[in-house]
Amino acid sequence: MDLLPVVIVIIFLALVILIGNAVLSRGKGPAGKGGKKGKRIKAKDHAQILREANRRLAQNPKDPEALAALGDVYYAEQSWDKSFKAYETLLEAAAGNPDLDEFEGNKRYGLSALKLGRLDEAYKGLVIAHAVKAEDFETNYNLGYLEFQKRQYEKAIFHLRLANKQNVEHAMTLRYLGHSLFKVKNYKEALSCLKRAVDLQPDDKESLFAMGECFHEIGQEEQAIRLFTHLRTDPALGPSAALFAGTIHLNQRQFQKAVMDFELGLRHPDIKVEVLVEIKYRLAAAYLKEQEIAKAVGLLNEIQQIFPNYKDTPAQLAKYKELNSNRNLQVYLLSATSDFITLCRKITLSFFPKAKVKITDISVQKNDWADILAEVETSRWSDVVLFRMIRSTGTIGELVLRDFHARIKDLKAGKGYCITGGVFSDEAKKFVEARLIDLMEKDKLMGLLNNIDTRQKGLLIDE
Repeated sequence: MDLLPVVIVIIFLALVILIGNAVLSRGKGPAGKGGKKGKRIKAKDHAQILREANRRLAQNPKDPEALAALGDVYYAEQSWDKSFKAYETLLEAAAGNPDLDEFEGNKRYGLSALKLGRLDEAYKGLVIAHAVKAEDFETNYNLGYLEFQKRQYEKAIFHLRLANKQNVEHAMTLRYLGHSLFKVKNYKEALSCLKRAVDLQPDDKESLFAMGECFHEIGQEEQAIRLFTHLRTDPALGPSAALFAGTIHLNQRQFQKAVMDFELGLRHPDIKVEVLVEIKYRLAAAYLKEQEIAKAVGLLNEIQQIFPNYKDTPAQLAKYKELNSNRNLQVYLLSATSDFITLCRKITLSFFPKAKVKITDISVQKNDWADILAEVETSRWSDVVLFRMIRSTGTIGELVLRDFHARIKDLKAGKGYCITGGVFSDEAKKFVEARLIDLMEKDKLMGLLNNIDTRQKGLLIDE
């Protein structure tokens, strides 16, 4: 009788254990059928995992453990389309499930989408993953890349800085961080990142090109020239590199080097039309500086056939076509100062037909104009005349005429003639109304140039 209580307790405990095991067994059933978490799939290889996962999905298409297993296998095998579908279904089926690894699921969903070029889905997944875990390298790098592609450069910089802290030797992080910093005009920091990226990947020509742009922007032109010159032969970047190199040389007044750069750029068989036109436009400018007017006009004609109103091409053509057909006008407007002075002497000596003309003084103002003082003697009168010959095709204002009038008085000249390749403003014309100054605009200059007798060269009278 003393053993009866003990037996009763033992029987009671056994019943409790059996009931507990039954409850736990039911608790491990498939999701959607009353259970919280299905039995994990354990197998030796991918094929066994796929068979077991597909068997369970046939019973319950939203089984999170089976979907996660499929996603793991497909992600590891880089079957991005299947991986994307598995994680997409998993995230929908297990939304709110505390047992779901929300970070890993969204990260792999985003990266799979990115591999498939589905950028919107990739961005969505990676943003959620970043919200769960902000310090993950892969998430930050790929978000930075996506923001860069969307031209959201400030956001790209934020994520790429985080990625760079987590992996300082990742070349692509440095690359996109450098390019993003360049886009927001942070040239010095961009240059630092791009240098490190190129050190890790020396064949990254686009980053070399961006380094050249950075050097150019911060005024280190020699370093920029070195990089652009190196890239001139590159099939993809060569035309743009030649355009940059030529432009820098053009600004430095190294016109022959600029011509060589632009001509090399035009040798590439495949050039974007906007780059092609700009190279031709700047090559025309370089040719004009080298007095190669015929070549410049030819290029301007080609530009006009592609883009009829490109920049000031119509005005340039109107101007230089005339120059191309009139050598004297070329010399007057464009040639070296010595040639210009020789031409001005010819104009002075032929200005008064059958008169005796002696040039007594010549002065030049910054290659903008020449003042020539001459003693003129005809059968009816004699006087001292001052000529001002202005090298311009624009509008000459009153200030130039005031200066000319003061010069006439200083030299005690009796008469002044002001000649230009352009026109005079209304104020300039009013200023000379009551003064002994005659104004001669382009049409009259053309008459003087056309009447110059080239044989007169031997008749020039020295001062």
